[in-house]
Amino acid sequence: MLSFAVKSTLMKNRCLWLPLCNAVRTMSSSDGPTPPFTTLAINRPAESITHVELHRPEKRNAMNRAFWSEMVDCFNQIAGDPDCRVVVVSGAGKSFTAGIDLVDMASVLQPEGDDMARTSWNLRKIIAKYQETFTVIEKCPKPVVVAVHGACVGGGVDLITACDIRLCAQDAWFQVKEVDIGLAADVGTLQRLPKVIGGRSLVNELALTARKMYADEAKSSGLVSRVFADKEAMMVGALDMAREIAGRSPVAVQGTKVNLIYSRDHSVAEGLDYMATWNMSMLQTHDVMKSAQASMEKKSPTTIPFSKL
Repeated sequence: MLSFAVKSTLMKNRCLWLPLCNAVRTMSSSDGPTPPFTTLAINRPAESITHVELHRPEKRNAMNRAFWSEMVDCFNQIAGDPDCRVVVVSGAGKSFTAGIDLVDMASVLQPEGDDMARTSWNLRKIIAKYQETFTVIEKCPKPVVVAVHGACVGGGVDLITACDIRLCAQDAWFQVKEVDIGLAADVGTLQRLPKVIGGRSLVNELALTARKMYADEAKSSGLVSRVFADKEAMMVGALDMAREIAGRSPVAVQGTKVNLIYSRDHSVAEGLDYMATWNMSMLQTHDVMKSAQASMEKKSPTTIPFSKL
């Protein structure tokens, strides 16, 4: 959950999380990061939709030390927010993200320790902490749509592979950059990318050569599901998609995400057993009858006033 300091700040001054409380009819965040965050801008562009924008445009949204903890705080808050049903993630400025801020993060790779064992132990804790920055997106029961334009480098690939739906603009390109800076990607790419795109050979090529993958190849390989002409068109498409998801039963939508991720990492038999256990309670909802009634009346489920979850 949110750190005590952040939670206290939000309780004392609700305007710091105002975009999660009031509808803000915009997908841009020109005013800068949303306090108490310094790297993220949060707004509510439409009912039940939260927009999280990486917001260090002057640094091409490079991931500094603050970013890694702020993403965890942000998504833990979103996970428990009954007014949010879908999340859209994007980047401010000319690029989605340039990846790790090497200058700001240099000291992180030099942990303290009296000997190699203790130094290694401390470094392992640091790596595990940064892995959680993107795992928290996957753990969030709300579907996450990520919209990529320009560069998506290094940690950016870690981030987007933890999201549920990936969209990009025609100018987008993707790069697993870590081998070029002397390390193996360690916060999610090597674990999630093989489950995202079809060819293991392609995954190995991207990870071992650090070559750039452009939008059309990203689409054909399955890394993204749609390519848009430019960022503006992409953000309109992302919001339209988020509205469609938000208009469905939150019981059905969140249950679908949870079970898709569980089944990805388990056998078919295990997935079916988990699904049966899940739905033995989740089928006991008014949402099923409401949705069935709307279907019989040839109405969209987006017209149904579902209760918050």
